[in-house]
Amino acid sequence: MGEEKPRNNKRKSTTMLVVGLVAIIGFSIVFIGALSGWFSPVSVVLDRDYICESECDGEFIDIDASAYEDLILNEKSFIVFVDEGGCLMAEMMRGFVQDYAKERGIKSLRIMFEEMKETSLYDKVDFYPSVAIISKGQVVDWLKADSDEDTSAYNDYDAFKVWISGYLR
Repeated sequence: MGEEKPRNNKRKSTTMLVVGLVAIIGFSIVFIGALSGWFSPVSVVLDRDYICESECDGEFIDIDASAYEDLILNEKSFIVFVDEGGCLMAEMMRGFVQDYAKERGIKSLRIMFEEMKETSLYDKVDFYPSVAIISKGQVVDWLKADSDEDTSAYNDYDAFKVWISGYLR
């Protein structure tokens, strides 16, 4: 019986060593991932076509469903505003997007909601108004008109800037 005690101690030591190594390796992977941006929102770089070479006026580039799908197919990176005439909320968001475009020197696209229904964007965006951020042909995020989480971005320009600036670099 006296011989089993060292064996148990050896097993405990080996188990503790393995657990410690797994913990260190796991922590290292998470740490490196955090430094690499695994837990941060996607950083979007707009295509050069949507960067103003001189001062931007903030006006939209209107597109239809076909033009939108061409941009997606060509893996472009851009901002698109989903609009609807006569909507007070859309009018306020329109101003937010235009002001932001002027400040940042970017060009924003605009698609009317009825046109958007004919695109792949409709699989994500159910309601207008909305702003979608597209990176390399993939929808990264969009404002959700039916979400409490996005309410502040719809009602406050500074909150809108925080939301969109969290993606654009």
